[in-house]
Amino acid sequence: MRVLVTGSSGHLGEALVRRLQELRHEVIGVDRVAGAFTSAVGSITDADFIRACMKDVAVVFHAATLHKPHVVTHSVQQFIDTNVTGTLTLLEAAVAAGVERLVFTSTTSVFGETMEPAPGGPAVWVTPELPPSPKNIYGITKVAAEDLCRLFYRKRGLPCVVLRTSRFFPEIDDDREKRATYADLNLKVNELLFGRVDLADVVSAHLAAAEKAAVIGFDRYVISATTPFAIEDMQALKQDAPAVVRRYFPGFDAVYDRLCWKMQPVIDRVYDNSKARKALGWRPAYDFGDALKALEEGRDVFSPLAQVVGSKGYHSTVFTDGPYPVDK
Repeated sequence: MRVLVTGSSGHLGEALVRRLQELRHEVIGVDRVAGAFTSAVGSITDADFIRACMKDVAVVFHAATLHKPHVVTHSVQQFIDTNVTGTLTLLEAAVAAGVERLVFTSTTSVFGETMEPAPGGPAVWVTPELPPSPKNIYGITKVAAEDLCRLFYRKRGLPCVVLRTSRFFPEIDDDREKRATYADLNLKVNELLFGRVDLADVVSAHLAAAEKAAVIGFDRYVISATTPFAIEDMQALKQDAPAVVRRYFPGFDAVYDRLCWKMQPVIDRVYDNSKARKALGWRPAYDFGDALKALEEGRDVFSPLAQVVGSKGYHSTVFTDGPYPVDK
């Protein structure tokens, strides 16, 4: 099968191309930056270029985007051009070429302010039905692109599945206070409880979405590691998160003590992936329990795919404070 992957020189894009090639698909990797997994260099806003790349393509995985790390370094117009106009260009070309299905990589950043708990209230249980309320131009343009996908399904009959992914990048955290408080791997393993996902599981979610897209038509899903928590834990997580974790993983303290790690005192949001697991038949393999076992056995916490893709970064510039400038 002929498959098109946008953003193929990026973190997720490369991972998708690697896996699709393993599965013996013919993959057209598209990116504006040349790379080992990019076969066509150009912009997704270039309609002629995209039309040429779309010939005989059955499935599109649209991972190309400007990300949150670009909010300070790129203009609002650049975000609109890439994330909105680029998506529109891709959708139009897909319909014209008779593409069967499209999977769009979105982000849990679309929820924005909706994920902030009320004062004294419980942690927020994040499902795809939570209303979006983006905090920045990144989230705004991703919501707009999602809605374009919905429009093209309703009006043009192109099945589109939207995957709102949680954190899966390996770069250090952009929050200075968190970097000062936790070792980097400590923070990432903590996040597997509520708001991180392994790259291999993101890839498997995309493949599962492509398989089911024709039946689904259009829908949105949260893609994150499977949390051990239940909605009934939300109040307790805002009061004493380590105590809640201890109920599910009585031995976690011993592992953390040996590593001189710590669990954060409060967890204010939890991503629920149950809709994706049920509707897509998706079976994520990496979670907090698996990470604890890996730490006990001296293994790497993250998947072989995440390890081989490694860190991509987001800018050619090296910044003195953190991985990129942060808009406060």
